[in-house]
Amino acid sequence: MSEKIRIAVLVSGGGTNLQALIDAQAAGLIPDGEIALVISNKTGAYALERAAKAGIPAVTVTKKASGGTQEGFEQAMLAQLKEHNIDLIILAGFLAILSADFTRAYNDRIINVHPSLIPSFCGKGFYGLKVHEAALEYGVKVTGATVHFVNEVPDGGEIILQKAVEILP
Repeated sequence: MSEKIRIAVLVSGGGTNLQALIDAQAAGLIPDGEIALVISNKTGAYALERAAKAGIPAVTVTKKASGGTQEGFEQAMLAQLKEHNIDLIILAGFLAILSADFTRAYNDRIINVHPSLIPSFCGKGFYGLKVHEAALEYGVKVTGATVHFVNEVPDGGEIILQKAVEILP
């Protein structure tokens, strides 16, 4: 059997999506991969505690601590990813936009789950509850989730999978 794919999960907050991944891994639902690293861009994010409880190495990398620049921030993350031999990155409530240079370093190896059916309610400024609020305000009857590859365009990468959900009155 080949080695498992080493996964890094990038987070910014409470880590409910991270917890779902941890639970799936514990249940054997990710047989070919293992979560090998969690990176938070927010100091004190509860997701870091979730990682610690699961025995997963976790680090905080902030733009401020990385010289205050996007380039410094991304270089610090890339160093962590390299140090932990990461093959695949999952964005799980990660609230930072990644540059073309960063996404090219992991081309077709960064995935995200967006809480709408892209191309609706996506792009810069559409994240978390803001997506759902916009969908409800607009009055759509169907929404859903999209799993997609990440590139330098917010929510602009190739769609991998979509699942529709009916909005009930």
